[in-house]
Amino acid sequence: MVNYGVGNVGSLGNVLDYLGLSFVLSADPVELARCDHLILPGVGAFAPAMERLDQSELTTFLRVWAASGQPLLGICLGMQLLLSDSEEGGHHTGLDLIGGQVKKIRGAPRDVHMGWNQVVPLGPDKLIPEQGYGYFVHSYHCVLDDPQAIVASTVYGASIAAVIRQGNLLGIQFHPEKSQTYGLDILMRFARGEF
Repeated sequence: MVNYGVGNVGSLGNVLDYLGLSFVLSADPVELARCDHLILPGVGAFAPAMERLDQSELTTFLRVWAASGQPLLGICLGMQLLLSDSEEGGHHTGLDLIGGQVKKIRGAPRDVHMGWNQVVPLGPDKLIPEQGYGYFVHSYHCVLDDPQAIVASTVYGASIAAVIRQGNLLGIQFHPEKSQTYGLDILMRFARGEF
């Protein structure tokens, strides 16, 4: 698990322990490079998160990791950071691993999408084999250059991406660590390489 100071690492770590999954929490690229899978968690704003990744030299490491074909899972803000850029607080460049923009949620009942919402797969997928309910907390969403990369969606004012995938890169907008059995099953499938 990538530790860059902007993430819900406590509850995510507790869930991984509960599932019996061994993991390291680190900001050291050398230590992270020894892992089989990476999780990029995230809570907060896009620009400060990218700044922390840049300062800790994790931006280059994550781009090299992604290019190597090894699995990388972004959760919530971590998913958004995989994209090209964000309009949150101005224009900011992301990791640019998946083409797309992070945009403000518009036309919804509230500015912040917070709470349980249905996650609906858009086709057969090993990571998200069935619909269920995920726990969301975000006010920006991912708009992908290639809509085919959207694996599952949810509706909040409009249809928005709940899960994305491009090759070895995966993103989950909701918090699987807070989404009870539905989310825990997703994390277990990711850890087992069932995606």
